[in-house]
Amino acid sequence: MQFELNEEQQALSESLTRLLDDRYGFEKRRAIAASDAGWSEVAWAQLAELGVTALGIPEAFGGVGGGATDRLPVMQAFGRTLLLEPCLASSVLAATAVREAASDAQKDSLLPALASGGLRLAWAHDETAARHETPWVETRARRDGEQWRVDGIKSLVLHAGAASRFVVSARLHGQPGDADGLALFLVDAGSPGASLRLFRLIDDTPAGELTLDGAVAQPLGDAADHARAVGAIRATVAAGAAAVCADMVGTMETAFALTTAYVNTRKQFGRLIGEYQALRHRVAEMAVSLEMARSMAIAAAVAADDAESPSAATDLPRAKLAIGRHARALCQAAIQSHGGIGMTEEYAVGHCLRRIHVLDHLFGDVDAQAARLARM
Repeated sequence: MQFELNEEQQALSESLTRLLDDRYGFEKRRAIAASDAGWSEVAWAQLAELGVTALGIPEAFGGVGGGATDRLPVMQAFGRTLLLEPCLASSVLAATAVREAASDAQKDSLLPALASGGLRLAWAHDETAARHETPWVETRARRDGEQWRVDGIKSLVLHAGAASRFVVSARLHGQPGDADGLALFLVDAGSPGASLRLFRLIDDTPAGELTLDGAVAQPLGDAADHARAVGAIRATVAAGAAAVCADMVGTMETAFALTTAYVNTRKQFGRLIGEYQALRHRVAEMAVSLEMARSMAIAAAVAADDAESPSAATDLPRAKLAIGRHARALCQAAIQSHGGIGMTEEYAVGHCLRRIHVLDHLFGDVDAQAARLARM
């Protein structure tokens, strides 16, 4: 597959890389992770000023357009710095759901604010029993006079504490797993009946569990248009999967760069450890894994942008399966090459493996993707 960045994509990638290199080093990231919020308002404003939050939002609503292929270099840059800001949660997942499901009036209200970074939403879809099955939704929505109310628990809401509103999937009728009967709703973070249990994932990413007990909700688009809601959910999950594939590649690049620098400077018994054949072979295998993952991330982005393609349904799970395997193998090899220092909190390479562990599980881990392909 031939894929090259155009001039605009290249310019954004270079500007973003310079910004993150200058202002988001590993020690800065550690300080942000140790803060109460777990992310930085300053860094978020800088990303918004650069136009990152406007990606994927149509120009008619204040965005710059584009899709997963345009986000590919951006998400790779995020992965290289192990970024903690709510870009995936708000600018990819929630923004895609709004773009695909909202009414014209809702788009006019929400998309420009999302594009500018002034509004942050969170995607609340995952449930404990779903096991990465996209249409599995037990959360229920019901009419209460002129209002809609939602009952249920969303188990993994990325950057829940940073969001002012949630995009929530709920079922109007049918059984969990049915494609029919689904709708999307907006729930205010401060709505009575909506409560959050905040926590951090193993890579320090802020997340939360959202409990809805009769919380007042506003339908995103037409609640009766179940086909559109299902299409929006699938598009959102596909965009998220492609984004984390690119993020994993960026994380792999950092782990690989740290390893090559270490083995070419660390001496043992009077020789650079990189001169030993076993380590040279290990680094070569890591390089092969990285190149494989780069190619598969491109395939994932193309599949997410062309969901109607006959091959898209298999290309995305294949890509995430392959990247998950290669990323885990590369990061484990990176830690082994470093020895004990690779396991310390103060050194970045261990954090790369933590990041890969989280990203692999989002939208279905290696085993889930293998099972999905087997069913096909």
